[in-house]
Amino acid sequence: MNKITTIDLGSNSFRVLIYDCTNHKILDEYNEVVGMADGLNDTGLISFEAQRRVVDAINKSIKKLKYEPSKAVCVTTAAMRMANNSKEVLDYFKKHCDVNFKIIDGQEEARLTLLAVQYALKRENINSSNFILLDIGGGSTEIIVNKGAEYFSKSFNFGIVTLTQKYFAKDELISQLELYKRDIKAFLDSLDIDLSSFTFVATAGTPTTIAAIKLGQDFFHYDKEKVNGSTVNLSDLEDCLNIFKNESKENIIKLVGKGRVEFIEVGVFIYKSIFEVLEKNESIVLDDGLREGVAIDFCIKSKLA
Repeated sequence: MNKITTIDLGSNSFRVLIYDCTNHKILDEYNEVVGMADGLNDTGLISFEAQRRVVDAINKSIKKLKYEPSKAVCVTTAAMRMANNSKEVLDYFKKHCDVNFKIIDGQEEARLTLLAVQYALKRENINSSNFILLDIGGGSTEIIVNKGAEYFSKSFNFGIVTLTQKYFAKDELISQLELYKRDIKAFLDSLDIDLSSFTFVATAGTPTTIAAIKLGQDFFHYDKEKVNGSTVNLSDLEDCLNIFKNESKENIIKLVGKGRVEFIEVGVFIYKSIFEVLEKNESIVLDDGLREGVAIDFCIKSKLA
């Protein structure tokens, strides 16, 4: 069997995948919230506490999945792009875990995420020719317009962690999102494409969490097979905002997982903003993202697929 291990170290999440290149199937996976961007807005640095959390997560994943860290294909994104101490941090991970992370830019992140979503849409028997993809991260948000064999992407410098830690008042957050909406609309208008018939597809933690809640799941009973290909609409977002407003913290942790509680509401507001810019009523949700794209890309380039 031709298999590859990939690691996606995001601004908030750490995700590992063991992937079968021959059959394009996930063999095993590991996910953990590590909060790497915690405090990055204020200091411009990845904190030592965050580095330790990542090292612990890597070691736990090695123990659980039994992979060789030096052979894993590892990428890291927005938080590491922004941090002033990224080289020292990556050296620290190499020294303590024998992993080699590559910092990828927003364009490469978009390309790889798009690749994963294209495969996922085919798997779910959903038309994959014309769609708009939203990927909400901890430190950045990617918008990708896929039109037949070509695509157009832009990485926007805001995410659930950075906005949560920058705007404590809801009205300030909403005002800032209005400005980002203008930027996104300007990007979409510049493409001069009629997007009215394009499918709206969303990936990453916020959309999958909302889809799971809609399906009656919680963090501890998450079934991505049911989440994949499901739909979320604006009223589902409002339902989730009401839950987060009225439920106890204990119940919210059960729904979204520890480490996501303080960020999920901002994630919903970002998601809602994109709905409004696109003037769409619903979006298809997929669990597949960057780590799957890294795996598929490796399989194709290594001629293992």
